[in-house]
Amino acid sequence: MSFNLNPLKEYKEIMNNKPKEIIIIGGGTAGWMTANSLLKAWGSDTSVTLIESKSIEIIGVGEGSTPYLKQYFSSLGIAESEWMPQCDATYKAGIDFQNWSSVQGYESYFHPFFSQLDLKSAELFFHNSGRRRRGESVNALPNHYFVSAHIASQNLSPVPNENLQLDVDYGYHFDSVKLGAFLKNKAIEQGLAHITDQVLEVKQDHNGSILSIITKDNFELTADFFIDCTGFTGVLVNKTLKREFYSYKDCLFNDSAVAIQTPIDKSQDISAQTISKALKNGWSWKIPLSTRTGNGYVYSSDFISSDNAEFELREQLNVLDEDIKVKHLKMRIGRLKKHWDKNCLAVGLSQGFIEPLEATALMLIQFTVENFISSFDKKDQIIDKTIKDYNLTLNTTFDGVRDYIVAHYKLNSRTDTEYWNACRNEIKTPVNLQNIISVWDKGIDLEQELAKQKESLIYLRPSWYCILSGMGRFPKNLQSTNTPSRVSEANLYCEQMARKYFSNHKVQLQKIYNNYM
Repeated sequence: MSFNLNPLKEYKEIMNNKPKEIIIIGGGTAGWMTANSLLKAWGSDTSVTLIESKSIEIIGVGEGSTPYLKQYFSSLGIAESEWMPQCDATYKAGIDFQNWSSVQGYESYFHPFFSQLDLKSAELFFHNSGRRRRGESVNALPNHYFVSAHIASQNLSPVPNENLQLDVDYGYHFDSVKLGAFLKNKAIEQGLAHITDQVLEVKQDHNGSILSIITKDNFELTADFFIDCTGFTGVLVNKTLKREFYSYKDCLFNDSAVAIQTPIDKSQDISAQTISKALKNGWSWKIPLSTRTGNGYVYSSDFISSDNAEFELREQLNVLDEDIKVKHLKMRIGRLKKHWDKNCLAVGLSQGFIEPLEATALMLIQFTVENFISSFDKKDQIIDKTIKDYNLTLNTTFDGVRDYIVAHYKLNSRTDTEYWNACRNEIKTPVNLQNIISVWDKGIDLEQELAKQKESLIYLRPSWYCILSGMGRFPKNLQSTNTPSRVSEANLYCEQMARKYFSNHKVQLQKIYNNYM
């Protein structure tokens, strides 16, 4: 095998154009999403090879998404009627947060996905939130002001009827193992070279760029560019390249999870929502699929053992004595400081993880790959600057998502366990989040603060109002007012819109599944 004697010069020439040969290490959702995106964008000019090892277990418990995933399938030209039945998928209108707050009337709240239907009622919500911040006793629970909250509560589907000509945001629930298998088959159909093998050695040049990989079956494979999708192990970026990791442990305590799958009651309707319920030392998820329910407990090992966490989850699910498969996971919370360096990019868990709350993992994978591809659209680019700007964008995105996730813990008002007190009082609060909370508490212009943070803000105005109001972050001493809150008007409007434009979730799924079959 011969190599260029001046690899640094070769690297710069290659990077001024899109790579001609790419090797992805690792399958799973990250690897297969990456492969499909690359093949769609560059398939006619770039060869893509994916190597996955049989010995590495797929984590397979990330079963929810943001609305961003809808754009992913649309970009690939894959219809819901094709992928959803194969992945046991259901729709998701938002997340119901239960027991995060102890404020009367605000013990639970719904974080909705938004649509143009919300424009009228959402303004009432923003207005009433402002009034309550200033001490007026008006209703500011987001559940009453957004159509998707009513869609979820009425077991409707967030897919609008054909006569509704406007965009409606929604996400999905799915079996992540089946989603990986579906995307794997799609990638192979599109010309992906798939190798089942294990990487044993990585060869580098004097500058640190990767020259080739040596596999267990004694193959030496070369490429212009390498992508690490090997999960928390990080075969390339951790073991070989030793990239610096920026931990979020000081502001996000959860580092473990336990997952259990339970049967569904086929006689019951399926609600298009994830339930995130606060437990003693973390929170549980409940995700309805078409064939089963995904359940899990995300917790901090500093406050509870894995055995006790499993017991608490089993107790909640009423499966204490059942012989049921349980999966325990450890999570590395944080991100790399350099996602892309020289000729290697990290995607998925190898680049970082924030935690499952708000289901942002697939969104970050998609964002990472799409931005990588678009980096090559620039003409006459200076490669070092392109990579530096790319990493800055990724780090800003990760940190912006982190800030919103941290807000859930910082704003909690539970006092029943040491864990929740520590989350509220001992976490290191990121500066941007602290500024948002401070402005909110003082009753001054939140929009001005959000505008000031525009370049680093990932979650926008409605989401910040929903979490701050939903947690009941208001003055304790409220004054009655003669000015009506118009909450009944907003509630009635959202209910009417939901019933007028959206149909039963279970019926909608059956229609899609029947069309596919």
